Amino acid sequence: MLGAGERVVDIAPKTAARIRLLDTGQINKTDDNDARAVAIAALRGRALPPVQVDDHSAVMRLWARRYRDLGSLRTQAICRLHTLIRELLPGGGHTKLRTSQAVALVEGIQAQTPVAQAKLALARDLVADLVRIEAQRREARRRTAAAVRASGSGITQINGVGPIVAGTVLGYVRDITRFANRDRFASYNGTAPIEVSSGPRRTFRLSRRGNRQLNYVIHMAAVSQIRHRDSQGRGYYDRKIAEGMNGKSALRALKRRISDQLYRQMRADASRKKGPGGHSGNDTASSAAGSHPDTPALRTSHSRAATNPRTEPPTSAMPDHFRPAPVNRDTGRSAAGVQVEPRPRPRSGRGQDRP
Repeated sequence: MLGAGERVVDIAPKTAARIRLLDTGQINKTDDNDARAVAIAALRGRALPPVQVDDHSAVMRLWARRYRDLGSLRTQAICRLHTLIRELLPGGGHTKLRTSQAVALVEGIQAQTPVAQAKLALARDLVADLVRIEAQRREARRRTAAAVRASGSGITQINGVGPIVAGTVLGYVRDITRFANRDRFASYNGTAPIEVSSGPRRTFRLSRRGNRQLNYVIHMAAVSQIRHRDSQGRGYYDRKIAEGMNGKSALRALKRRISDQLYRQMRADASRKKGPGGHSGNDTASSAAGSHPDTPALRTSHSRAATNPRTEPPTSAMPDHFRPAPVNRDTGRSAAGVQVEPRPRPRSGRGQDRP
């Protein structure tokens, strides 16, 4: 539809569900009522996000997802291999079995019975699958890292953010400017807590909403920071523990901190791509300091420059014949003998003169 020149907007599932609820009192989803609800939302909605053609962010998202899928296949193969090794060897193998260890362990097993021989053949097939999956994961990681470098993003400078985490974040976020502030971004990735206050008591609970893929990679970045004792993330985690938080609460606070760091860095990257100096366009009416170059840095009241014009000269700079003559309060006459009309006294709210 985009290739044909049509304008396509994105309708959130929650919006369509609310329309179905207001229409029929139920949120049951069928092809007919869902299409009608989406059409109503598209016609009546305001500021709906337009659907855009996939760009470079889709490349990072695809390769990062491929890496995670291969990780799931590797975990499945490892679990099945553990089951066979426990049946072939007394005591089984190591809990955290590496691919090289699995190859050496399976090659050293001797099978005597036909059943044991069949299990050994199946174990060798699983080891071959592990070797192949490991090679594919390395290739997917290499391609993800290349795609992240091509994007020019600087989020990999954040501690704990590697190519897989960066590819996932950039791939799902796409355009960071669609989030008005860091709180909106934290709500999108699920690191913002949900308030469940009642009366004067203010409490918050863990949010299960948002993009769970983003929440997962932010969690991995937080765990990576905690493992390195010399990192700023570990120092922040220890401070939260000292303030009385438990381990899980301190980890959630660290995840929100990483979310804010990602938001700031992606905002900075977006501003840098807009124009020179981080500003959109090249206008002489703006500068890096936020003011025009011809405007003095200090306000007029703070500047002592003689070139600053004033609307009227100060009293000390006036000649004597321009200065007003002093007025005697008792006689009401000035020093030159001119009668000066006194100012009217202010009246109170009751219409009587004040004493």
